[in-house]
Amino acid sequence: MAKKNRRQSAGKKDSQLVIRINSEERDEFIAVCEQLDTSAARELRKFIRRFLAEYDELDS
Repeated sequence: MAKKNRRQSAGKKDSQLVIRINSEERDEFIAVCEQLDTSAARELRKFIRRFLAEYDELDS
């Protein structure tokens, strides 16, 4: 996917990603997100965008 198309669709949330993690890690992650006044979903989306940007260079 081209970088431009990815950015255009980045704001449209029309899909879900289901993952399985340890409940203790999940609870700790949620608690830290709350302390930082953010949401787990927001932080995971940021991680995914950074990850894709990093590996987008490999496609070039």
